[in-house]
Amino acid sequence: MKLVVTGAAGFIGSNIIKGLNARGIDDIIAVDDLTEGDKFKNLADLQIADYVDADDFYDLFAEGAFGEVEAVFHEGACSDTMEPDGKYMMDNNYTLSCELFHACQDHGTRLLYASSAATYGGSDTFSESPEFEKPLNVYGYSKLLFDQRLRREMGQRFENAAAQVAGFRYFNVYGPREQHKGRMASVAFHQFNQYHADGKVKLFGEHGGYAAGEQMRDFVFIDDVVAVNLWFLDHPEKSGIFNLGTGKAQPFNDVAISVVNSLRKSQHQAPLSLQEAAHGGLIDYIGFPPALVGKYQSYTQADLSALRAAGCSHAFADVQTGVAAYMQWLKTA
Repeated sequence: MKLVVTGAAGFIGSNIIKGLNARGIDDIIAVDDLTEGDKFKNLADLQIADYVDADDFYDLFAEGAFGEVEAVFHEGACSDTMEPDGKYMMDNNYTLSCELFHACQDHGTRLLYASSAATYGGSDTFSESPEFEKPLNVYGYSKLLFDQRLRREMGQRFENAAAQVAGFRYFNVYGPREQHKGRMASVAFHQFNQYHADGKVKLFGEHGGYAAGEQMRDFVFIDDVVAVNLWFLDHPEKSGIFNLGTGKAQPFNDVAISVVNSLRKSQHQAPLSLQEAAHGGLIDYIGFPPALVGKYQSYTQADLSALRAAGCSHAFADVQTGVAAYMQWLKTA
């Protein structure tokens, strides 16, 4: 089985390759742009058959240069939600994705691609339906427009796809191999570094009717994201757009206290309650950044109805479990 992973040196792409390798699958073409050279570290311990630069791949794939490919995991994108250059964002996230989609359909190659919960933006309902899709930034719009294009070409549930097409609306993904993402890395990653540098972690204070640290997101561990992607690889008859979160929103405070207590445990210190950590100065609540006003989702929670209706019964880790595993990985990385 020959597979392609775009964004292969990135966070989700490299973890998908890791998951495939665990199954004994290594006939994998890795596609990325390694201008940012340090990303090679995400590939160094993985087994792949070939590497192709992203600038070359899409035209070559459309021409059939790679022979018969079973499926493409399309994770390559500009994922910086603060990127203001809309032309760059649309070229990368929309135009290239459309070209890849058409080539996959022409070749009978399955396409499993990254959409985003950013497509919901200002909505308070997170269900895969157009009336709830209200992106707050050009990143969210670039992802939504591709979803809309596919609905237009294949039907609302992609029922007219010539080969499987499944899009995953990733919620707040965290876990190993995100160290290259800078400001777009998860809050858990930043708090790990903050705790080691300053002995405390930072969270946004009160904003938008939410108390300090009580803004809520659907935080999903990377291992669960990989498991769902591989479930769809195993079920080529399933197409459509699917939320990929846990289905349970948790406050940022849960992440912070999980980080603090995981790292305290490694130092043989007793766990603290949230109140104890805050009063002891281990959680530092900071003012809400003006640059994020009107562009920030204070609450997200994936509706998993479509995922469950497709037959995927995967059980997701909660923040406490996932963050503890992630902190252990970061300490040994």
